[in-house]
Amino acid sequence: MTIHARIAELGLTLPTAAAPVASYVPLVVVGNMVHLSGQLPFIDGQLVTGRLGESIATEQGGDAARACGLMILAQLDAAGLLDRVDRVVKLGAFVSSTPDFTDQPKVANGASDLMVAVFGEAGKHARSAVGVPALPLGAAVEVDAIFALRD
Repeated sequence: MTIHARIAELGLTLPTAAAPVASYVPLVVVGNMVHLSGQLPFIDGQLVTGRLGESIATEQGGDAARACGLMILAQLDAAGLLDRVDRVVKLGAFVSSTPDFTDQPKVANGASDLMVAVFGEAGKHARSAVGVPALPLGAAVEVDAIFALRD
């Protein structure tokens, strides 16, 4: 089964890959590794903004992280690399949160669980989940990624 077929089987639709908002590229391929720039959460075409522990609940943060994961997959698809993914190596989740919010790992699970649902065992990955005071455009979450590719 192709990754596209698995995404359809899960009832998911990939968004249109977002254009960079500054001086960078969406992804860089080095050897058999692809490094993806941080992706922001768009749900129904709207950027999810706010801070966890203030205006966004943990569950909503998880949904935002999942939306970041879908955008990561959309970037891979736009580059023609989605069906070449051999392994999800690492995700980095940045969560805009108040100083007393400590559930960043629960928020990051939105993206992590998506990768496992799409790629199975190959979707299990290393991860960082970090609280930050602010993200670009007021986003609630940003997720970057590293994938290993098949030849």
